[in-house]
Amino acid sequence: MARRIAYRKKRQNRFSMFLAVLVVGLLLVVVSVGSARIMTKLSAYEERKAELEQAIAEEEKRTEQIEEYRKYTQTSKYVEEVAKDKLGLVYDGETIFKDEDSE
Repeated sequence: MARRIAYRKKRQNRFSMFLAVLVVGLLLVVVSVGSARIMTKLSAYEERKAELEQAIAEEEKRTEQIEEYRKYTQTSKYVEEVAKDKLGLVYDGETIFKDEDSE
């Protein structure tokens, strides 16, 4: 009878150990699958971050160009160019020669 009890305990210990290994193995599989998904998302987020940083740099460059143009439009040289080109105005005594082929 003592042998039967010892045999049962030994069998139960093996079964418990098998279940513990099985649970740990399943946990490892779940964690590895989850980490693979996280790594995929991380790489996608890094790509998106790089795209957004590039777009920000382009917009900052465009902002600088707009600011330079704004400053230029406030100069007397710009006003003079617009008056001559768009409105056809000239200074007193100034003569304009037009090429007939360009029209």
